[in-house]
Amino acid sequence: MSSKAKSISLFDGAILAQALKGSIFKLDPRQLVRNPVIFVTEVVAAVVTLLWVRDLLSGSGTPLFSGQIAAWLWFTVIFATFSEAIAEGRGKAQADSLKRTKSDLVAKRLKAANGTDYEAIPATSLKLGDIILVEAGDLIPGDGEIIEGVASVNESAITGESAPVIRESGGDRSAVTGGTQLLSDWLKIRITTKPGETFVDRMIALIEGAERQKTPNEIALSILLSGLTLVFLIAVVTLSGLAAYSGTIMTVTVLAALLVTLIPTTIGGLLSAIGIAGMDRLIRFNVIATSGRAVEAAGDVDTLLLDKTGTITFGNRMATEFIPVDGIAEDELANAALQASLSDETAEGRSIVALAQADYGLSDNVLKGKEASFIPFAAQTRISGVDIGSRQIRKGAVDAILKFAGLSKETAPQSFQKAVDSIARTGGTPLGVAENGRLLGVIHLKDVVKPDIKERFAALRAMGIKTVMVTGDNPVTAAAIASEAGVDDFMAEATPEQKLAYIRKEQEGGRLIAMCGDGTNDAPALAQADVGVAMQSGTQAAREAGNMVDLDSSPTKLIEIVEIGKQILMTRGSLTTFSIANDVAKYFAIIPALFVATYPQLTALNIMGLHSPQSAILSAVIFNALIIIALIPLALKGVPYRPVGASALLRRNLLVYGLGGLAVPFIGIKAIDLIVAALHLV
Repeated sequence: MSSKAKSISLFDGAILAQALKGSIFKLDPRQLVRNPVIFVTEVVAAVVTLLWVRDLLSGSGTPLFSGQIAAWLWFTVIFATFSEAIAEGRGKAQADSLKRTKSDLVAKRLKAANGTDYEAIPATSLKLGDIILVEAGDLIPGDGEIIEGVASVNESAITGESAPVIRESGGDRSAVTGGTQLLSDWLKIRITTKPGETFVDRMIALIEGAERQKTPNEIALSILLSGLTLVFLIAVVTLSGLAAYSGTIMTVTVLAALLVTLIPTTIGGLLSAIGIAGMDRLIRFNVIATSGRAVEAAGDVDTLLLDKTGTITFGNRMATEFIPVDGIAEDELANAALQASLSDETAEGRSIVALAQADYGLSDNVLKGKEASFIPFAAQTRISGVDIGSRQIRKGAVDAILKFAGLSKETAPQSFQKAVDSIARTGGTPLGVAENGRLLGVIHLKDVVKPDIKERFAALRAMGIKTVMVTGDNPVTAAAIASEAGVDDFMAEATPEQKLAYIRKEQEGGRLIAMCGDGTNDAPALAQADVGVAMQSGTQAAREAGNMVDLDSSPTKLIEIVEIGKQILMTRGSLTTFSIANDVAKYFAIIPALFVATYPQLTALNIMGLHSPQSAILSAVIFNALIIIALIPLALKGVPYRPVGASALLRRNLLVYGLGGLAVPFIGIKAIDLIVAALHLV
């Protein structure tokens, strides 16, 4: 899991206080009717409360018994709404941190797109299509696309990532987010959203649950629970007729309590919390899901498409090796490469300096006190370097360096050409190094695979997920990177049309596909995929097309997304198993106790030996309420995910949550019955 996951205490004091208030507001029947099991429980609680008031005022009946039943039925409802409220509260705490990124910003709206004159206006007055100027130190007042300029941007307010990122016009890094800060240079930005509809606004709305909908699996389970509730309602009515026929006294209070203990209140009370908590876990990993459907789909993903650059590799070619020609020492080559790269601010140039320092102990102060004239890289020459007195050191493209040295491929040293050919065959990029017309050797630049990525792909394979690397590189380079990274397959020289066609073909075969991308050319594939994860640093088109946005722009986080999706499914399945087993155990606790006086043969089933029918009913109702709140931490935290097969998972669920669901009520109800009898509560 990401080391940057935001940690919010499972029961933070502020969240608990808000959740308690929220659980009371959720008692509104108009809201609760969406959860049929708990709605029925609330109706039953209201009926028993009225009966208690009647008994209290008339002085007849058993007001102590009916009052306790009414209280615990209300506790059952409140605990169920509390579980949902606390899950929502954890998400809203995340939303509050995003709200703090918004402030009363001033925008510099340009009077002409090609000019520099501007007028200062409130950011809230910006309109779609306005062009603004943002300078170093300014906060970007709204979401937009860069139309001119290149600058360093601090996005930590949104992503939590301290390292600045480069944003520039004309590429896949042209989208900027309102509330982020420009650290250098200047940008001209075209506003692409209306006030109140910015990326941050949408994230806040999503987190706060404004558009939250039930997933298909959750809807199916709700239908099942509603069906079970109806079945037990009919069963309780039938029992009342059986009781009247057999002469057993069974009051409405007892029947109402019996109904609540038999219907699946445990899973009914935790169902919403499980789904909300799953989205909250994504948020804590800086991933915003625009639909719960996508989160669940992640749990069933069969194939994972990952872009090579920036996903599997670091995104920039890095120096990994110095290969000298015959007669030249490695230290001499490394020293020359270092000096030629000191003024090179590209990622490749910095990696050459870093390699020379790390592997050869060289210092970047090697030119201190010397008169050096740096030769910057130019597209025309394709070389860079430094002149130190009469020494001319150059590095660059192989053919350019050969030309600088006055050589050709045929006249170059054999060891030089051998190194160049070897690097090219592995998909790397060779750079030549020369001094005063003398070839020194070759620098090996390559796409460096991120550490531990192979192990992570192995973990995905253990989950039954096929990994496919997508790249625009030639097949030779793609094959080399795919082999080193350990992916199952790769697509070389991939176009947007090919990505889309691949996803559709896989989906037609019944597979669920996850895709991750950040460019406009990824947008069609992101929209087609069942789980489309767009990078926050990517283009507006990519962010709109995906159904998840990774604020850290770390595509390897797809592994965590898949695990969280599976964890939601596992948690719901485990707690459903526990709830149904729980109900079976309660049947043995209550029904024999109720009818043993009329049918002494039922004594054989009264294995708990409960004190009396009244204590059996009260103990079962109390247990029914307490078990919900006892399981809230598990619903919020989720069942730990382990990459095992479906059959092994089913056996584990039946063993742990099935047998556990049978055993816990026997122990719990018996313990409560002893306390109830000892305190003479019935």
